[in-house]
Amino acid sequence: MRVESAVMDTIRGLSIMGQGSSSAVSPIRQKTLRAPISCTGVGLHSGTKVTLTLRPSAPDTGIVFRRTDITSGSAEIAAHYENVTDTRLCTLLSNEDGATISTIEHLMAALAGCEVDNVIIEVSGPEVPIMDGSAQPFVFLIESAGIETQSAPRRAIRVLKPVEVRKGNAVAALLPGTGFSVNFEIDFDSKAIARQRYDGQAINGVFKSEISRARTFGFAHEVEAMRKAGLGRGGSLENAVVVDGDRILNEEGLRFDDEFVRHKVLDAVGDLYLAGAPLIGRFEGVRTGHMFNNEVLRALFADPTAWEEVEMTAADRHAPAPLMAASA
Repeated sequence: MRVESAVMDTIRGLSIMGQGSSSAVSPIRQKTLRAPISCTGVGLHSGTKVTLTLRPSAPDTGIVFRRTDITSGSAEIAAHYENVTDTRLCTLLSNEDGATISTIEHLMAALAGCEVDNVIIEVSGPEVPIMDGSAQPFVFLIESAGIETQSAPRRAIRVLKPVEVRKGNAVAALLPGTGFSVNFEIDFDSKAIARQRYDGQAINGVFKSEISRARTFGFAHEVEAMRKAGLGRGGSLENAVVVDGDRILNEEGLRFDDEFVRHKVLDAVGDLYLAGAPLIGRFEGVRTGHMFNNEVLRALFADPTAWEEVEMTAADRHAPAPLMAASA
């Protein structure tokens, strides 16, 4: 009896292993929210109070912004790289009727990190609220609403060959790879930042634990110039890390020793989700920002041999490189 039991246990174990192997190639399904959820905050650049509501939507809807304060013309703006019309200090989308929505990158990063494919985002003004300057409040909203799996398979963009955009010592590239990983490097004259590098995956919960809490940052000497340009009116130490020379002005200090480069990774994750689907590949950035993130997507889709659209499987959610963050 004991031998028979052991044999049966072995057979069951082999059966379970087989199921796991099969599931690795089975398609992943699209996701939306289980229920609507709202928040209120201030626009970083406009300084105006804004209400934002995330609403569930049908399969293949994608991510769509809807300006609830617009009464004439189209108020809907698809979250797509072709709709990016400004990348100064944030990412701004426009539609054909001239409606705009800006500072979308942190919310887009949260949606990417939580693997949400379909959602209608209602905003009562021209800018997504900045919250605490990171993506963490949006991750909290998404998790509070709950995530619902839908019937349609999730599609992804697989990078087939390297594409690159370069200007001076700044470069952004998309490379073939499994899963989705990011290698980012920054280098500032300020000793508070200096040279920092992050190299790791941005899937399977890593975004939430390692990237989502990193806040946007700026320099004290830039604040006056920004405000003269009509930007940064809602910025404060409550929603940004402010550097003055070699000092961090925020009393609580940093959330990570390398919070600056982690926020650059956060921005890249959000900007790259404007591909219209998750990417399967590797992003590498050196001294880049929103403009390069958009331009590397345009370079990718300009070459039909550089990418393909595929149905995503469990195997596509794993990056082989271990999580690693480094600064020097």
